[in-house]
Amino acid sequence: MAENEMNTVENQPAKPASGDEQKVFMPRADIYETPAGVIVEADMPGVDGTLIDITIENDVLTIRGKVDAPEYPGHKPAYAEYESGNYERAFTLSREIDRDRIEAGVRNGVLRLTLPKLSQARAQKIAVKPQ
Repeated sequence: MAENEMNTVENQPAKPASGDEQKVFMPRADIYETPAGVIVEADMPGVDGTLIDITIENDVLTIRGKVDAPEYPGHKPAYAEYESGNYERAFTLSREIDRDRIEAGVRNGVLRLTLPKLSQARAQKIAVKPQ
C-alpha cells in the first residue's frame, strides 16, 4: 500500500444503525490508488444496489448495505452455512478527495467506489524547455 494512500483513505469502524436487529458484517475491501484518484472495492454479496447507502459526514465516508434474509416458501432450512446480515464500513477521507465527483456502482456483489482527487492534488509533470 502506498504511503500517501493511507493519507487519502483510512479505515474506520462503522457506527451500527439504530433499530437494526440483523447481524452486521464489515465487508472486506481492496483500496488502490491511481494517478487520478482512489478506488475502493468492497465485497457485499447479496446486496441489491438499491439497498446500498453511502454517506459522507465530517470527512468519514460510510457504506451500508442491507440484505434481506432468503425466504424458502414451503421449506424450512435444516442447515445453513451462509449467514444473512447487513454490511457497514467507514473510511476517513483526506482533503485530497473531490467529494462532488465520487461515483459508486455495484456488480456481482462488489461495490466499487471511485474517489477522484482534486485537480490541485494530482501529481503533475512539468516539461523542461531549453532556453
